[in-house]
Amino acid sequence: MSTNYDAYEVVVGLEVHAQLLTNSKLFCGDSAAFGGEPNTHISPITLAHPGTLPKLNKKAITYAVKIGLACNCTITRHNYFARKNYFYPDLPKGYQLSQHTTAICQGGFVTIRTQEGTRDIRLNRIHMEEDAGKSLHDVDDKNTCVDYNRAGVPLVEIVTEPDIHSGDEAYAYLTELRKLLRYLEICDGNMEEGSMRCDANISVRKIGDPKLGTKVEVKNLNSIRNVKRAIEFEAKRLVDVIEAGEKVIQQTRSFDAGNGTTFALRTKEDANDYRYFADPDLTPFVVTDDLLQDVRSSIPELPEARVARYTQQLQLPEYDARVITDEKELAVYYEQITAHSTNYKAAANWMLGPIKSWLNETGEPITALPVKPEGIASLIALIDSNQVNFSVASTKIFGALLKEPGKDALQIAKELNLLQDSDEGNVAAWVEEVLSKMPDKVAEFKKGKKGLIGLFVGEVKKVSKGKADPKLTNDILLKKLQ
Repeated sequence: MSTNYDAYEVVVGLEVHAQLLTNSKLFCGDSAAFGGEPNTHISPITLAHPGTLPKLNKKAITYAVKIGLACNCTITRHNYFARKNYFYPDLPKGYQLSQHTTAICQGGFVTIRTQEGTRDIRLNRIHMEEDAGKSLHDVDDKNTCVDYNRAGVPLVEIVTEPDIHSGDEAYAYLTELRKLLRYLEICDGNMEEGSMRCDANISVRKIGDPKLGTKVEVKNLNSIRNVKRAIEFEAKRLVDVIEAGEKVIQQTRSFDAGNGTTFALRTKEDANDYRYFADPDLTPFVVTDDLLQDVRSSIPELPEARVARYTQQLQLPEYDARVITDEKELAVYYEQITAHSTNYKAAANWMLGPIKSWLNETGEPITALPVKPEGIASLIALIDSNQVNFSVASTKIFGALLKEPGKDALQIAKELNLLQDSDEGNVAAWVEEVLSKMPDKVAEFKKGKKGLIGLFVGEVKKVSKGKADPKLTNDILLKKLQ
């Protein structure tokens, strides 16, 4: 008998750790930069030598408040750090400094879009903590090595309510959250480098059952796609366990990206006793009115606000607006084009067409594009003034500008003899030449085969070597044929 998976509802809560882009660590001046030779971004404070004392990084607090405001959270004014005690080789102090009963950001939500429509994923909290070091199992044949470069790097942990009900929703949520982090410039969101990491708490229950099922936690998910895959696999596995009459065991699992399956790491107790207590070496800290105001005023226009402005004020289709605002740098480049051109739709077409193609082909960010925004604006102006058509501008002139970005678009068009001929006499002569060669097609057109106009336009383009103004060509052709 086949299993009816549709009778079950998947319930998922996500915990995202985002490394904050501060120059130094959360409680000392050691570099927080990614990479570096192992154990070079360390000091006696990172290594917790006796007699060392932590000092809080103010920039990390402002970054935590920033993501909280962007996610519609309530900001906690009075905060403290607690010691979360556990012993592991990559934790030099024997405890981790984290926020326990108070989180700097409470509640809030992130809006997602899926095929089912728009809805809010509620957040439980966002709290601050320091990262642990990294155990390396593939450096030495007989020993595990530890790199403490990452130990003490500031993190925010962003915890959702169990509001996610599919792998697609998790994918949409993480994509939106990463976009926010990047827009705010507080985390680069690079999951492959570990600067954004995600654990998924997954359970299933019969549809209509108000009680949550026993959850499993899947860790070590290193891409948004793998979070989606892990949820889809694990949900099916949990239903299979229940349908077989077995009990779901609360445990921590890992995901094998190679075969798309999860496997058990350890059984998880209902409550871990980390023996939390307020850190005696750190005074509580207060988010003041001035700090809150400074952070609020530093938040840039976020993606949804940009989409609304592009669609309402600039009259762009929503699809165009969403693609352009997907990355902050794309939106900035687009707005630099529109500072030199009021043809907003044409600017969007360049972003979604030739520019996007160049980005995909080269794998480079838009900041590496040789052609400056004003160069694109000058190409738009050439097309709008009927001096060249889009096809010529996007292939020949844009290609030449990529090689010689210092040149002007009009200068290149003249050098390559690409300027359109809008002289009515010249275009009429080319039209006459084409029509005289194709009397049978002319007769067919006059009998009602109006689709042949495209053929005539194409032939005029050939005989004029692409220089005939297409609009003028069309107008003259229709006059002659009638």
